[in-house]
Amino acid sequence: MTTTRHAPAANRPASPGRSPVPRVALPPVLSTVLGLTAIALLAWPARETLFEGVAGETARSPLAGFAGLVADKGLLVLVAITACLALFTWLRDRSRLVLLSAAGVGTLSAYAVSEVVKLVVTEERPCRVVDVATVLTCPAPGDWSWPSNHSTIAGALAVACLLVAPRLWLAVVPLALAVAGARVAAGVHYVHDVASGLALGVLVTCLVGLGVHAGVQRVTRRSTSRRSPEARRTTGR
Repeated sequence: MTTTRHAPAANRPASPGRSPVPRVALPPVLSTVLGLTAIALLAWPARETLFEGVAGETARSPLAGFAGLVADKGLLVLVAITACLALFTWLRDRSRLVLLSAAGVGTLSAYAVSEVVKLVVTEERPCRVVDVATVLTCPAPGDWSWPSNHSTIAGALAVACLLVAPRLWLAVVPLALAVAGARVAAGVHYVHDVASGLALGVLVTCLVGLGVHAGVQRVTRRSTSRRSPEARRTTGR
């Protein structure tokens, strides 16, 4: 009598319904967060000098209008890229849509954390502290500076896209950096505001997104394992 040998679990192909989570993304994410944190710490002592130099020169340069446009509307381009990626995964790969949705939860979490930190720290906007002309009008009093919400969301959306489609880094990484840099150039944030915002968005979105995705996968596997005996009883196998 012949017997059939089953391949070890480690060699079996992954279930089609299970989205591969790029765990290799964690080391570069942590390195990026540490690098951005270092930039923020180094920039903080010279925050006013850096702001005066960058924002003041931009306001006097021919690029003033472009800097203001990127600072004000650049984030919408990242949102559009993420929306297109969501549509693509919905049509072609629903498992990656689950991962993108989990990263969306991380993005919302990162924004919520940045808002809470703003209310706790209450750092005044640089355009209210440094006497220099700026491209954008200074936000109203009570709209605090640290960390930058725009930069937090830019970093979060970039990571959400990269977790699902790493090849998009050529588009989303420069765009996220451009949005963050433009917030300084347009005169509404310090350098340490945007560096901290990027770090916060990257870290929270990655950790929360992967955590939520892992939880969804566990629930899906349990649901599948519970249905299997019922299916066997129905088919008589």
